[in-house]
Amino acid sequence: MFTLDPSASTAVRPPTEGLITLAHVIYALHAFSALTGLASSVLVLTAFLTGWPSIIAVILNYAKRAEVRGTWLDSHFGWQIRTFWFALAWLLAGAVAFVTFVGIPVALVVWIGTGLWVLYRIARGWMTLSADKPMPLPGVA
Repeated sequence: MFTLDPSASTAVRPPTEGLITLAHVIYALHAFSALTGLASSVLVLTAFLTGWPSIIAVILNYAKRAEVRGTWLDSHFGWQIRTFWFALAWLLAGAVAFVTFVGIPVALVVWIGTGLWVLYRIARGWMTLSADKPMPLPGVA
């Protein structure tokens, strides 16, 4: 029987195995892009946002989102999409700092901090998915 903590999600049906596998693949694509930044001189943030694996992953998120509606996987797809777009917003915020009087040190702190945040979001999301649990809704624990 499918049970779920009602405070964690509004899921009403279990997802198919294929969609669970797809969610793992999407986390893997995001992780590959982000870890490329660790293995090279490129920042994690820029590798995550500009790497083809992450771009493909976010396209898959949008393309398959309707299929995961009503399942606990919807929370993971939302988590992955928000991670991508918030990372882009922080990249742009760092770029503004870079070209204004605030300067390069603040931009680097913003970019490195956001890169660490991206790694955390990928790891937390993937571990939660591996436990067959939904991600908490925004604003809920």
